[in-house]
Amino acid sequence: MYEERPSRLPGAVVWRRTPEPEARDARVLPDGCMDLLWWRGEIVVAGPDTVAKVASIRPGDHLVGLRFPPGVAPVVLGIPAQELRDARVPLAALWPAREVRSAVDALAAAPGRALEALAADRLATTGGPDPAIAPIVARLRAGNTVAAVADEVGLSERQLHRRSLAAFGYGPKTLARILRMERALELARAGTPLATVAAVSGYADQAHLSREVQALAGVSLRTLSATA
Repeated sequence: MYEERPSRLPGAVVWRRTPEPEARDARVLPDGCMDLLWWRGEIVVAGPDTVAKVASIRPGDHLVGLRFPPGVAPVVLGIPAQELRDARVPLAALWPAREVRSAVDALAAAPGRALEALAADRLATTGGPDPAIAPIVARLRAGNTVAAVADEVGLSERQLHRRSLAAFGYGPKTLARILRMERALELARAGTPLATVAAVSGYADQAHLSREVQALAGVSLRTLSATA
């Protein structure tokens, strides 16, 4: 079973997947976010995905994760997001061994709260993410063009692209596609007709919607909307 709760870190989510009796595959959709995972006794960094990944869940697996809002995880990790794009990397490969061992000891008892504390300590040290990141995400989510977003936040398109690579792992056009699919899926799961979903979400037509979702998610929107 999968469940989540709002984190005490602004915009973040703590989630967990409780053990199941049988092996199963879980489709993980790209969402512009990065996660810290407590899985099989180690801390793993889930980098920003450009397409859906299928994770194999074994019987008895218990996963706990902290999902950061777009642009925050690189500040916590001290690593540009593009270096972790489409990757799953043990935190031990990125941080000093002593620091990771200390974090693992804390996670054993209360992993969700320990992941939050770990991230909060890092953010307090670094001073938090670039203040331009949240407005960039909000404007892209609203359907603004990359050129308009760059102008609104006072950057050139080249500067916006560089900042996006470091913060999100890919350029603003890719992030905009991912955020648009999220909106479409939300509407489809609410029972909105797909032609209306396409129009409201900013697709040229229903065929365009179908192609984009298939390209990013690997399955159709109807298949995705039928699953929680």
